[in-house]
Amino acid sequence: MKVVIVGAGHAGGSAAALLRTSGFEGRILLLGEEPVAPYQRPPLSKAWLKGEADLDNLLLRPVDYYAEQQIELRTGVRVTAIDRAAQTVTLSNGTHESYDHLILATGSKARRLPIPGADRPELIELRTLADAERLKGALGTGRRLVIVGGGYVGLEAAASARALGADVVLLERLDRVLKRVASEPLSAFFTERHRAEGVDLRVDVEVTAFEDGAVQLADGDRLLADAILVGVGALAADDLAREAGLDCDTGGSGGIIVDEMARTSDPAIFAIGDVTFRPVAVHDRSLRLESVPNALEQARQAAHAIVGRPQPVPEVPWFWSDQYDLKLQITGLPAGADRILLRGEPSTGRFAVFHLKGTRIVCVEAVNAPPEFMAGKQLIQKRTPVDMGRLADPAVSMKAVAVDL
Repeated sequence: MKVVIVGAGHAGGSAAALLRTSGFEGRILLLGEEPVAPYQRPPLSKAWLKGEADLDNLLLRPVDYYAEQQIELRTGVRVTAIDRAAQTVTLSNGTHESYDHLILATGSKARRLPIPGADRPELIELRTLADAERLKGALGTGRRLVIVGGGYVGLEAAASARALGADVVLLERLDRVLKRVASEPLSAFFTERHRAEGVDLRVDVEVTAFEDGAVQLADGDRLLADAILVGVGALAADDLAREAGLDCDTGGSGGIIVDEMARTSDPAIFAIGDVTFRPVAVHDRSLRLESVPNALEQARQAAHAIVGRPQPVPEVPWFWSDQYDLKLQITGLPAGADRILLRGEPSTGRFAVFHLKGTRIVCVEAVNAPPEFMAGKQLIQKRTPVDMGRLADPAVSMKAVAVDL
């Protein structure tokens, strides 16, 4: 029995390890395009950028681990095609590898703006270790970084760049940062904090072109920069799957359609991580998630399915972001919520925003508030009704906010 894993990121590397710990005794071939062993990506915009982590800190497991576990790791190689009938993959060096089970963990790719200069090679997209190294080399006291995109990656990079003494201009096309992924109170809080830290944060700004060392705006302003970081979202890297005829979502960001076992429309092929369009049981819907917990959950689903073990209990999605001395933890998804409730005072730097549907919590955004995050996650999982008055009062323990049934 042979399993081939395409993509040696967090999802692919974890799947290889979980197959072994789940009792798989066959051959495991792990293929990655980058020249390094599987590593963590979240620190790229934080600890790595600030020089607080080295490669050993980033690696998911020591390099020796793969040989010790008889996992064949090949780096610097790309899969160019899948032959589903023959159950083989073609590699960029022209060779072929057969498989009994194939796991696609190809991740996501940066979305590009449809404007002149968007393909300029000096623009940085913070997706890989090489990208982070380029950005780190361009930062420092007196250097100027222009960030296009007010999502989590842009905000984290802005915080790290300020810590290194760089001047930062952050541009967001919409009327607030994090508009697609966070509540208005959370957007307002982070906007205020970044501006207080010296970030020139601008909203309702239209970028019309990238030039040599400059960003051109619709209002005529031209911003000079030592480095330009573009973070305007990501698309599923599902080209390989589409070319192979696997079912994929036709929505805005795509994704390989999988079931609750991470299995695709081909029973021999699984897909995990950022590249998937997957069911989320606790929210009764399917969507694409980009997070480490999602990658780990689906790696576990695929490993268990391949070895015939019972499927793990479905998890509540969760995410995190570190900016300055702030730890943001989010659990659940706000879709379907009909109200929000603020617990705590944002000016104190410790608060939580609860998204509710009726009397049930569907999402929690917690800033420096671990109890609200952890309790909220459990309440979402169990679909437990809560008392609004108790939930709104920070003096009431989160253990006491549930309605007694």
